[in-house]
Amino acid sequence: MTEATGPVATTVRADEARHFGAMADDWWDPRGASAPLHRLNPIRLRFLRDVADRHWGLDPRGFRPFEGRRALDVGCGAGLLAEPLTRLGAAVTGLDAAPELAAAAHAHAAASGLAIDYRAGGIESLGGYERFDLVCSMEVVEHADDQRGFVRGLAGAVADGGLLVMSTPNRTAWSRTVIVQGAEMVGAIPRGTHDWHRFLTPDELGAMLGDAGMRVVERRGVGLGPGGFRASGSLALDYMLAAVRA
Repeated sequence: MTEATGPVATTVRADEARHFGAMADDWWDPRGASAPLHRLNPIRLRFLRDVADRHWGLDPRGFRPFEGRRALDVGCGAGLLAEPLTRLGAAVTGLDAAPELAAAAHAHAAASGLAIDYRAGGIESLGGYERFDLVCSMEVVEHADDQRGFVRGLAGAVADGGLLVMSTPNRTAWSRTVIVQGAEMVGAIPRGTHDWHRFLTPDELGAMLGDAGMRVVERRGVGLGPGGFRASGSLALDYMLAAVRA
């Protein structure tokens, strides 16, 4: 068992928590403000399943491959990823800085008959002592106040032999055009959701993970296709990565 590293500094930006908390009521509406997340979710799950199957030698045809494993979803929103992780067999803890989202997630899970431990708070609220086999944080690091502290907190929550999976937009001219100047301006994403200057390149995030004692083992891009988002060999728009202890 890895020794506890102690709590990290506060990583939550209060304005970001309020922004996303205001979206809680229609988070599960596939045509609402979180519609892009609904479209991204299958791509995230495919990547997560692929890297987990390889990491733990799981049966890719299994229906509950994460049985007996603990999973943490940081920045869980109202549970778009936490619920399928639970159905895949994991004992899931969902953590979100917006209390409104944690409450919406709890209500939706209860209505679906799913037992998920939802909590309101930042990664530092774990106190640096809880460990999980799988730690996920999708499209969140770009919203953290202290990005390095946030990454250290994620790394510190990974159990020995565990896996960290993240996704985030890349800081490129293409992501500025598509996400900020495109999607936000036409209302596909609520305005003010993203600050392009806080996007991290794969090298920057990889360096932060390295400083936190993690090693990136796989990256996969998210691009645009005729039907919307798709997995891509290009990391220029958005990317997912998996990391293990170095």
